Amino acid sequence: MTDLSDADYRALADWRRSLREFLAFSEKVAESGGLSPQQYQAILAIKARTQDGSFSMGDLARELLIRPHTAVELVDRLEAGALVARSSDPGDRRRTVLTVTGKAEQLLSQLAATHLGELRGMVPMLEQLLGRIQHRDQNPG
Repeated sequence: MTDLSDADYRALADWRRSLREFLAFSEKVAESGGLSPQQYQAILAIKARTQDGSFSMGDLARELLIRPHTAVELVDRLEAGALVARSSDPGDRRRTVLTVTGKAEQLLSQLAATHLGELRGMVPMLEQLLGRIQHRDQNPG
């Protein structure tokens, strides 16, 4: 599809705006909890991914789309704030695995609930936006 209509441009712009609005909301909520947005993203990722097994420093870098040394610096700050703990992977002592602390669990449960509430409130608008995008894709012209 190379012949985009004005409606396509509006749908794309509206989608990007809604993403930016949610990210701005998320930054504000994280900061109200005493975290940087990246710190919130990190503890959320660690909590979510350790449910399926161990989560390493490299996993965090990939999850947050950051460089490995940036992940190390981020974890250093989280560890200093007693939000994340590091340990050696029992299966591979060269690998460091991450877990969230009880302090992080408490903070995360509040922040994540607020984020989910906001997202749930956005569902009708997001469905409408996605419908506009999908409709154009199914009925070009």
